[in-house]
Amino acid sequence: MKKVLITGGGSGLGKALAEVYGKKNYHIILVGRTEYKLKIAVDDLKNKEISCEYLLCDISENNQINELFKNIKDKYNNIDYLINNAGVGYFGPLNHSTLEEIDNMFDVNVKGTILMTQKFIAITQERVLNIISTAGLRGKVNESVYAASKFAVRGFTESIQKEFSHLDLRITAVYMGGMDTPFWDESTHIADKSRLRSPIEVAKEIEANDDGREEILIGK
Repeated sequence: MKKVLITGGGSGLGKALAEVYGKKNYHIILVGRTEYKLKIAVDDLKNKEISCEYLLCDISENNQINELFKNIKDKYNNIDYLINNAGVGYFGPLNHSTLEEIDNMFDVNVKGTILMTQKFIAITQERVLNIISTAGLRGKVNESVYAASKFAVRGFTESIQKEFSHLDLRITAVYMGGMDTPFWDESTHIADKSRLRSPIEVAKEIEANDDGREEILIGK
């Protein structure tokens, strides 16, 4: 059974990806920092007859990533998929951005993706999917710092695609527009969420296009 590790797996797109890949008879390892969300997600997935488990890890903390790696290496030796999905966002005019918000976005979105990939790429057999967002393709009003973090992940992903091109491992950048997820629950940046696609729709489209290509672009 193939093993898929998904960061930010407690809700939203992470949980939807777990469902879509789990239905392919893959074993899902959900990773996140909020245990009650992970427990709910795992219970829901198991009710759908999906093989899954969860492990706690704050990917902005390198020592926690090291512990996560040790646990997975000791139990499974390797994984087939690494899906770097975890991300945070704060939106508004640049002069309203706090240092805490800026640090958090770069710690999770950028440093977390880099550290997870750096640690796990040696034991990942088939795919690395970096979930980036269309904010990594073009700047948007009131998204300056968020877009900067996503542009950084785009640059990182394009670079490691070249660095590891000699391997059978495929590395894919995923760019998708906004979705109706808990990501927006504490933000007024998007007033009408009804126009957004559901996470499960986006997850299905990601999986349908997951053939080893370097980019998957969904929506605008």
